[in-house]
Amino acid sequence: MPFRDRADAGSKLAEALAAYKDQQPVILALPRGGVPVAAEVAAVLHAPLDLVLVRKIGVPMQPELAMGAVVDGGSPLVVRNEDVMTLAGISESEFKAVGSSELAEIERRRQRYLGNRPRIDVAGRVTIVIDDGMATGATTLVALRATRARHPKTLILAVPVAPTDTLALTRREADAVVCLENYELFGAIGLYYSDFRQISDQEVIDALARFPAAEREPAT
Repeated sequence: MPFRDRADAGSKLAEALAAYKDQQPVILALPRGGVPVAAEVAAVLHAPLDLVLVRKIGVPMQPELAMGAVVDGGSPLVVRNEDVMTLAGISESEFKAVGSSELAEIERRRQRYLGNRPRIDVAGRVTIVIDDGMATGATTLVALRATRARHPKTLILAVPVAPTDTLALTRREADAVVCLENYELFGAIGLYYSDFRQISDQEVIDALARFPAAEREPAT
């Protein structure tokens, strides 16, 4: 296995991102699995840590089938999969209803994970989006597009492992992509970790607590 667990993956990813340390980067994690990876990177780079929350908008009778996705923010980004909507016979009102429900879930998670901590302003800053790996890349692509809309100086995607073809897609959205391991024949992300257990909400909260709001802005 390339990685013992997410902390190990984060330590190795931090080494690969060391060149950004002096650029006062912002680290954005995709919860839940991306948080322990990103926390290791943020600690080494002395960077603030925040979340980018993405929710799949599933077809009502087949919720695992994504007809779109929504990302939190001042102006939430909604991405639609028109092909799926057409095949499933989804009306505009049905799409909006499910989308509103997922947006409410995003807000619930932000309150649970971050409370009233202010969102980090990434405008004009080097911004590194981190997850524990990619498979199809659908969620990551939406997260990158939403982060790009916040006008970072440089947008970087960093993941421990991903399929080779998915990496090609993400390079269209990010200014740089850092990936430690990539494979033509991929399977599932968990195959590359000895320990890939589910991360709890409390573990996310505890990891974020290591980066208090008072330390979330760069030194002047």
